[in-house]
Amino acid sequence: MARSPSSPSFWRSPVRGPWFTSVLGLALLAGITVLFVTGLLSYAAYNPGLSPVNDKTPDKGVLGFYLFAWPTDPHWLYRLNQGVHVTLGITLVPVLLAKLWSVVPRLFQLPPARSLAHALERISLLLLVGGALFEFVTGVLNVQLDYLFPGSFYPLHFYGAWVFIAAFVVHAVLKTPAAVRNVRRLREGRAVEAGAEEEPTEAAPSLASPDPAAPTTSRRGALGLVGGGSLLLFGTTVGQNFDGPLRHTAVLAPHGGADPGSGPGGFQINKTAASRGISAAETSEEAWRLVVSGPSGTVRLSRAELLELPPHSAALPIACVEGWSTSDQWWRGVRLRDLAVLVGYEADTAPDVLVESLQRHGAFRRAALRANQVRDPRSLLALDVNGEPLTPDHGCPARIIVPAAPGVLNTKWVARMTFGDL
Repeated sequence: MARSPSSPSFWRSPVRGPWFTSVLGLALLAGITVLFVTGLLSYAAYNPGLSPVNDKTPDKGVLGFYLFAWPTDPHWLYRLNQGVHVTLGITLVPVLLAKLWSVVPRLFQLPPARSLAHALERISLLLLVGGALFEFVTGVLNVQLDYLFPGSFYPLHFYGAWVFIAAFVVHAVLKTPAAVRNVRRLREGRAVEAGAEEEPTEAAPSLASPDPAAPTTSRRGALGLVGGGSLLLFGTTVGQNFDGPLRHTAVLAPHGGADPGSGPGGFQINKTAASRGISAAETSEEAWRLVVSGPSGTVRLSRAELLELPPHSAALPIACVEGWSTSDQWWRGVRLRDLAVLVGYEADTAPDVLVESLQRHGAFRRAALRANQVRDPRSLLALDVNGEPLTPDHGCPARIIVPAAPGVLNTKWVARMTFGDL
C-alpha cells in the first residue's frame, strides 16, 4: 500500500510532523481570531439592523445578536478595522496553505470512520478545511473585485464565516493543548526527529513519516519560507491603506498602485460615474435637484441653493470593505442635521435618514444612516473636496461623507434624502 495516499509511507517529507504543524496552528489560532473579530465589526459597521436596504444577510436570526449602533468616533475606526482585516487575511494565506499541507496525510486515513466519535471529528475537520478555503478564496476575490462566485459576497462570506468559526473553535479546543506541548518540547531541548514528537494512536497516527526521504531543508527553513511568503504578501498589500509612495507598493490591491490623477480630486475611487451610468445631463446645474423629505414636507434644492446654506468642513478618510482607504480629505458642504432641520426636526433630535443615489443599479444605490451618524457635526452632504467642487467620479453634484462609516454608505450622486425612524 506504499503507493496509496492512505499509507503513512506514501508521505515522505521529513519536514512534516507535529511540531511544524503546531507552530502553524498556533499562528492561525491568533490570526484567525483577529480576522473573525474584525469581520464582525466590519459587518456591524453597515448597521444591517437599521434598515432592510443595509442588510445583505437575510434570515440571520440569532447570528445578528452582536449588532449595535456603529460609532462615529474615532473617525478612522473603520479604516483601521478593515485595513487590519484584509491585510492580515492576505498575509495568512501562506500559513493556511502550509498548515493544510502539513496535515494532508490525515485526510486520507482509512477507514474513514472508526467510531461515531471519529466520524464526528472527520466531519468537523471537513467543515474546518472547507470553510477556511471558502472564506479565504471569497475574501481574496472580493479584494481583487473579481466576483466569480455565485450570489452576493456579503451573505456568502457572512454565513461561511459562522460555519468555519464553529468548526474552528471545536478544533482549537481539542488541539491547542497538544500544539502548545509540541512547541514546548523543542524549547526544552527534546528530540524532534521524525516520529519522536508525538505518541501516535490508531485514531491519530503520527504526522511524521515512518520512512522519510532525504531532507532538502530543515523545519526552521520551511517555516522561514512560509514566513517569507507572508511578509511578501504583506508588503504588496498594506500600502493600499496609505497615501504617497507606499501606496505604489500595493501591487496586489486594485486601489494600490493605480494613479488616481492629481489635483484636489486626485485620490482613490471605487466606482466611476460612467460605470454607474451617471450622465452629465442629469447632474447639470439645470437638471439636478436634491429632494429632502420629513414630517413638515418636502423641499427641493439646487446645488446653488445648497451652497447658500451655512457651510461646514471636516477632514475625513474614505475606507472600503476591500481594505483600501485614503488619508483624510478636506470636505466642505452642508451638515446632515441641518438638512433635517429644513424638514421639521431639531438638530439635536435628527433621526435616521435614507439616502438614495442617481445610480440605478448596485447593491448600495440606497443606504441608511443611524441618528448618531446624522447628528454628528462632521457628517456632511459634501459639495467640495480639498477646496474644489466634487468631480463626477467623486460624486458631483453632492455626496455623503460620514466619520467612521464604510465607503459604500458614503453615497455618491445623491438624489433624495428621507428623514425619519427606519
